[in-house]
Amino acid sequence: MKILVVDDMPLIRHVLINMLRKLQFDDLVEATDGVQAFTLLHQQHFDLVITDLYMPKMDGKILLKRIRDDEKLASLPVLIVTCEDSCEAVKEIIAAKVSGFIIKPFNLKVLSDHLNLIIADANKK
Repeated sequence: MKILVVDDMPLIRHVLINMLRKLQFDDLVEATDGVQAFTLLHQQHFDLVITDLYMPKMDGKILLKRIRDDEKLASLPVLIVTCEDSCEAVKEIIAAKVSGFIIKPFNLKVLSDHLNLIIADANKK
């Protein structure tokens, strides 16, 4: 499974990538914002995008919308990771057809559980 990890903070990307490696995911690519991520999505095939919600240039919400609006990418699973826990923001992301949503801070089990749900859902399609 090839995963694109998108976050403007190098430390967060590093922690997330280390967690993914512990879960036996090794085909990982990094992007620093939604603009770079969207470019990579058109250059390479990915099975999953894990993105932060708040980033400069293009945030995770806009990235998700662009993915859902793109015929070739529309079914790509997207997991959003954020500190945002306001009910309104969460409702907006769910309405935008996000595949999963994790509130920071989280642990390896939470990440694993969400990935398992996303993978199971993708296998049904």
